[in-house]
Amino acid sequence: MQTVSSPAAAPSTPSVWRPPSLSLRFWPVFLRNLLVWRKLAIPSLVGNIAEPLMWLVAFGYGMGALVGQMQVNGQQVPYILFLASGSVCMSAMNAASFEALYSAFSRMHVQKTWEGIMNTPVALDDVVLAEMFWAAFKALFTVTAILGVMLALGISHSPKLLVAWPVLLCVGVMFSSIALIFNALAKGYDFFTYYFTLVLTPMMFLSGVFFPREQLPPLVRAISDWLPLTNAVELVRPLFMDQWPQQPLRHGLVMVATTVAAYWVAVALTRKRFKA
Repeated sequence: MQTVSSPAAAPSTPSVWRPPSLSLRFWPVFLRNLLVWRKLAIPSLVGNIAEPLMWLVAFGYGMGALVGQMQVNGQQVPYILFLASGSVCMSAMNAASFEALYSAFSRMHVQKTWEGIMNTPVALDDVVLAEMFWAAFKALFTVTAILGVMLALGISHSPKLLVAWPVLLCVGVMFSSIALIFNALAKGYDFFTYYFTLVLTPMMFLSGVFFPREQLPPLVRAISDWLPLTNAVELVRPLFMDQWPQQPLRHGLVMVATTVAAYWVAVALTRKRFKA
């Protein structure tokens, strides 16, 4: 008796929510971005540090003359020191977000650079990982220049600023991961206006950059405790004051959890966009 074999089962499509694939194949993509950017390094540096330095001068010296000293963690500090320690975190946030949004979208959607790269043995996950680290590097480059200006102005000479440097790199990684989510969802450049207006700007005012969070209503402050920028500021500000953060483990875990979750979502949504 002849048996009829059943047709082979169609291979199942892997879920876009599978864990991100991490490999060193991201490195050539990172170097590619670096080589392209080197030609515009100086204009890029001027553009990235001009706005935060204007904030620092206008509010730090202008409003600082009216505010004078502030009490932070039981210590009297000049307002410009308070502002500088928050604004450097804000600068890392903005620099990483801008690169992971406008520049990454140009390479992904407008210039089709990602598609060209994926014709090589480099996978989509590698490209997203490279974009995340590249945006974090741009943020670190920006805040390093700003820290140099702050040191030259004598705002802070704490040796603990050496610890703030890697923390600011982690801030760049965190916000580049968040921004890549919106990059995956965007249909055009106008979409990013919503992110800057509805997400980054409120976070900037609720995270203790310009004024102590103790002045916020209790409910708003409770929400503010979990904002990514708040936890970055709470880690960096004491270092400017030559102190150690009071709850480094809590703030660090919030930043790590935010980074891992945001990066996973960004990879999944990018896979969905490319149907990978």
